[in-house]
Amino acid sequence: MAKALSKSQIASEVAAKAEISKKQAAGILEHLAELAYKNAKNSFTLPGIGKLVLVNRKARIGRNPATGATINIPAKKVVKFRVAKAAKDAILGAKK
Repeated sequence: MAKALSKSQIASEVAAKAEISKKQAAGILEHLAELAYKNAKNSFTLPGIGKLVLVNRKARIGRNPATGATINIPAKKVVKFRVAKAAKDAILGAKK
């Protein structure tokens, strides 16, 4: 399995495509991440890639797998990433 691209590799690809410096491309990536963090509460969409959304999970009863004892799991907020249909189709191939 191929290794994931690192931040510097992504910055290099963006810099080459946009004909800008690698440092400017890295700055763009950092700014994009900051925007995502600030706006995730209202959902943050990267067109063609996906959407970051904040989801409220309800409180529930869980089970300790080692002992079998039931435990209460409190309600909490979690961040989820929903992959865009365009990304799914590009990666997996369009369904027929």
